[in-house]
Amino acid sequence: MDATTTASRRDLGDAKDKEAAPGSSMSSHAASAPQRTPSTSSISKMAHRQSFAENLRNVPPSPRHRHPSLTQAAVQELLNHPPSGNRHVNPKFTGREWRDISIGEMVSPDDVWWVEMDSSVEEATKILLKSNTNVVLVREDMTAPNAVSTFDYSDLNAYLLVVVGLSRPDGDQVQLYNGIMAKAQHGTPISVREIQPLCRQEPLINVTSTGNLSQAIEILGSGIHRLMVTSPSGGVIGVLSQLRLVDFFWNEGINFPAVDRLYPAPLRDLGIGTQHIISVNSDAPLSDALTLMNDEGLTSIAVVDNGQNVVGNISSKDVRHLTTASRAPLLNGTCMHFISVILNERGVEQGQDAFPVFYVGPYSTLAHTVAKLVATRSHRMWISYVTGAPATTAAPPSPVPSMAVSASALAGARLSGKLSGVISLTDILNIFAKFTGLHPTDPGEQRARRRRSSSSSVRPSLDSSRASFDIRR
Repeated sequence: MDATTTASRRDLGDAKDKEAAPGSSMSSHAASAPQRTPSTSSISKMAHRQSFAENLRNVPPSPRHRHPSLTQAAVQELLNHPPSGNRHVNPKFTGREWRDISIGEMVSPDDVWWVEMDSSVEEATKILLKSNTNVVLVREDMTAPNAVSTFDYSDLNAYLLVVVGLSRPDGDQVQLYNGIMAKAQHGTPISVREIQPLCRQEPLINVTSTGNLSQAIEILGSGIHRLMVTSPSGGVIGVLSQLRLVDFFWNEGINFPAVDRLYPAPLRDLGIGTQHIISVNSDAPLSDALTLMNDEGLTSIAVVDNGQNVVGNISSKDVRHLTTASRAPLLNGTCMHFISVILNERGVEQGQDAFPVFYVGPYSTLAHTVAKLVATRSHRMWISYVTGAPATTAAPPSPVPSMAVSASALAGARLSGKLSGVISLTDILNIFAKFTGLHPTDPGEQRARRRRSSSSSVRPSLDSSRASFDIRR
């Protein structure tokens, strides 16, 4: 937290996180926050705004070295046996056929967070930090019942890359990019409408609350990340995400034999996941990881050492740690240093150290994998292979170093193993749908579409002029 920030300029990061960063650490899922609509009041501006260059002179210190509050044995137990036995079974689903459960039973109006097209990006970001589903629905005005767009952490990442000058536009976007950078430099509010060309436009799919879960799992298992759930009158009353549905099938799986019998099977035997992996070296600048995620339409990226061993994970949600000017220097720091900062801060907030639990092995069971996805609120798990033993029997990791270290010096093979694949929520729901007689489309089509819809013109441009990173107005 930037100690020099005045009271009239609250950090976007002041709001407590509602979930763990995807793929970063174990965390309890906080209770849902009440629905709210954004205020239209203006935000006061600071008399003086430090430039990006000025902030580079004040690099934040490395995280404090703290004694781990969990023993190595306890960490190993978490890695090998996530809390899979502690399922939160809901009595209202007991004895029911899952196909007969309506989509409306899965969602709550408290999960719907709105912002208007002409609201500022700062306002949208504040609401995003408080949302339970990691998305803010965008409508034309406060009277509109339906969303015309969304704003999520991938969109925030794309926006920040433009603001700090890491995006090099194609010819027809030069004016747009220059306009956004100029406004950011002068502290002028930038509307959600203005940044729409930067945002990854995932299809907005509406389903009625009276529809059943067969419809939902077939769509989400095809690679769509979330569904807008509407009332019979047409207004949005909830958001059903992939994670919410996977969580449901995990906790209620005992009621659904067709799904539950899949859990003991190893990933290797099920043949799910993909070997098409995009990773970043832990010595690379954080800006490289964020740019790569934006270019490829990814929500997270594996961090590896020089031997391609998994040593960390960075997700699009982690950009919430970069929404103040004092954090801008982290962009030039290594990916490993950024991970150490995140884990240190989460340890301070939650009262104990957070250890990375973001990988599984090819011999890990589906139950083990889903338990980790649910417990960490992650969208994907990296599949790694330790020579001579399943990844789940790897030695426990040491606490994240307080100083940035070279990738060549990291004991990645001991931490996890060589990166060999990735398994996502889409893969999990796709196999659930297929094994229950449904026909989801190939998720690869949606993945390719996201890459095409991502800003292909965003590339590292460290020599370009950079605007102030602080998006608070």
